[in-house]
Amino acid sequence: MELRSVTDLQRGLRGELRPIYLISGDEPLQLMEAEDAVRRAAREWGAIDREILEVDRSFDWHQLDQAASNLSLFAERRLLELRIPTGKPGKEGGEALTRYAERPAEDTVLLVTAGRLDQASLKTRWYQAVTQIGASLRVWPVEAPQLPRWISERLASKGLQPRPGVSELLAERVEGNLLAAAQEIDKLLILNGPGMLDLDSVLASVSDQSRFDVFGLVDAALAGDVIRSTHMLASVRAEGIAQPVVLWALVGAIRTLAQMAFQIAAGDSVDDQLRKQRVWEKRKAAHRAALRRFPAAAWHELVKRAARVDRVVKGARAGDAWEELLHLTLALCGQRPLSTI
Repeated sequence: MELRSVTDLQRGLRGELRPIYLISGDEPLQLMEAEDAVRRAAREWGAIDREILEVDRSFDWHQLDQAASNLSLFAERRLLELRIPTGKPGKEGGEALTRYAERPAEDTVLLVTAGRLDQASLKTRWYQAVTQIGASLRVWPVEAPQLPRWISERLASKGLQPRPGVSELLAERVEGNLLAAAQEIDKLLILNGPGMLDLDSVLASVSDQSRFDVFGLVDAALAGDVIRSTHMLASVRAEGIAQPVVLWALVGAIRTLAQMAFQIAAGDSVDDQLRKQRVWEKRKAAHRAALRRFPAAAWHELVKRAARVDRVVKGARAGDAWEELLHLTLALCGQRPLSTI
């Protein structure tokens, strides 16, 4: 079965799960949300075990055969993930995928993630075998004419009801970047809560950024500029920006870079990751500096520390929220040991 959208996938996951899900493309937000939807459905189905196979130049496709035959002694359900960054499994990989589709492992959901598939791939035997027994979703970048509609649907899914012109204004602001659009929508939800969303509220958010650039704070921290980062954080605080908004901006950057660092450690290049994450040209230098400063393990630690700051900001943990935000900013600059946050 071939699906047309992430929404179709999410709807189908509410019923009986298929043995194979193939998600392909190069639009990061939709890929991430589609993959997360399958993982979430597998957990609800009872998949306790999770095994990940990364396909690179040295990958042995017999590992897929072995994974299919390695049944749990306790008959536990599991999620098996097969990641094909290039989208081209090759002859040996195609044969292995065909064999798997013809005899899928019991009590197992296979999630195959791949780069964009070309038209030739759609005619291969392995693709036809997978789509016959499973479900395939190809995600595409949202073109400019369709972006306002995508934003309207995203706003509605968050409980926001946009007035006329709101979606168009946001579309113009994010310049086709779905990750940026999703972040803007999350910020508007934090600032305004669910319900009606008018142009004044959106314009106020845009106006706010002209006075205190939260994203500028993030870029300064990524670049390792301690003086500018601390000055901008002080300005943000003086302007009365909500602490959750500041944390949201910092956490968004940390999570994105943690994912990039993980993929780079697995063999991907920095340039490829910058392209896949759709990092704007003017922000690439700051991202490169941050990736050079920390290894993948340190980014994982930053994610955990950001979660601690989140608890302080929400009042679930004792501490001064602004001081915690300062410490997190300094850690992102590379000037504060992670263990002291």
